[in-house]
Amino acid sequence: MIERYTLPQMGEVWSQENKFRKWLEVEVTVCEVLAHLGYIPKEAAKEIREKARFQPERIELIESEVHHDIIAFLTNLSQNIGEQARYVHLGLTSSDVLDTSFALLLREAGRIIVDDLERLLLILRKRALEFKSTPMLGRTHGIWAEPITFGLKLAVWHQETLRNLARMRRAIEGVSVGKLSGAVGTYAHLDPQVEEEVCERLGLKPAGITTQIIQRDRYAEYLTTLAIISSSLEKFATEVRNLQRTEIREVEEPFLAEQKGSSAMPHKRNPILCERICGLSRVVRANCLAALENIPLWGERDISHSSTERVIFPDSTILVDYILNKSFHILENLVVHPQRMMENLKGTKGLVFSQKLMLELVKKGMGRDEAYRVIQDLAKKVWEGKGELKVFALEEGTVSKTLGKDLVEGCFQLEPYLKKIDEIFQRAGLVEDEDV
Repeated sequence: MIERYTLPQMGEVWSQENKFRKWLEVEVTVCEVLAHLGYIPKEAAKEIREKARFQPERIELIESEVHHDIIAFLTNLSQNIGEQARYVHLGLTSSDVLDTSFALLLREAGRIIVDDLERLLLILRKRALEFKSTPMLGRTHGIWAEPITFGLKLAVWHQETLRNLARMRRAIEGVSVGKLSGAVGTYAHLDPQVEEEVCERLGLKPAGITTQIIQRDRYAEYLTTLAIISSSLEKFATEVRNLQRTEIREVEEPFLAEQKGSSAMPHKRNPILCERICGLSRVVRANCLAALENIPLWGERDISHSSTERVIFPDSTILVDYILNKSFHILENLVVHPQRMMENLKGTKGLVFSQKLMLELVKKGMGRDEAYRVIQDLAKKVWEGKGELKVFALEEGTVSKTLGKDLVEGCFQLEPYLKKIDEIFQRAGLVEDEDV
């Protein structure tokens, strides 16, 4: 796991200062490789490394005149380096610098997301084990289904986060490529060996085959991964919101001592953090669409992708980092009400055990359709508020005669529904530390 203190804050990754630093590192590294391969004097590369500096304010002023960011940057470098600046950007096109440095930025941002996901896994693991045996209602379509445990719900989230971590690592690997292949990808002015050595020094892989740019399917995969991560976080937050509803109230997101829920109603404790996660995840998914639309470009390159990338990648990585950190706070401090979960289970009046009753009738020789109809008729009476399913089953001649009192009552035990939870956790690798 990458220690968090070794990583920059996400906002710092996308600062102008950091962007220019990455441009500088690419340009200077190219010069050093050119010197190493004998294309330019070694003394020139050494002097370029020593004198290469930039002033963001000066770059901004030059760009306002020339309307080209790389040219403005190179002009500022030349002013600081002097005569040896003639070797800077030798044989390169702007996209060689922009795309190679963008790989460095995406990798840096991706490592923060990876660190966040690893932290989320630890939180989910801890809380899943904490509530592994805490029974609650399972719900499908928002309707009572069969008993589960709250820990099982969290274990599902843990496994999804594990997949997201693997996706993010793959996405980082996919964008960690550089290109120095020139204006249309033909290496007309630089040998591919230069690209290989520069990339190696920068910790990247050569893109191999490019046009003027690295192909945008790589970046679309990266942003699609961010969209999946944010959608998972929205899924978790939506479930917390649902379970916090007053009539359910099985869990609650943390509510601070001095926090206010409503300007009008003092009793309100709204799930605002979860709602915020749900809202912001929509922005990431919308940005994902823009990344997909950046894949088709004219010929060997146009710049219709460029303007959107300056927005969607900083915004999306910052948003995902933000909602991951909000998820830490929510899940670490989630208020869980096991007693309320049990009350809600009992409040079903036995309906959640209907399948067990039906299956026992089938085992005794009754046709499945007939067994289904018999139990559904009893369930209708419960839905109508006339009593409990177990009572009706004991009173109904066909059921009681076929199964007998003891077997009917045995169908309404909670334990059989939870007996495989330990096995499920073991299959997921979620075991107590002392059991490892």
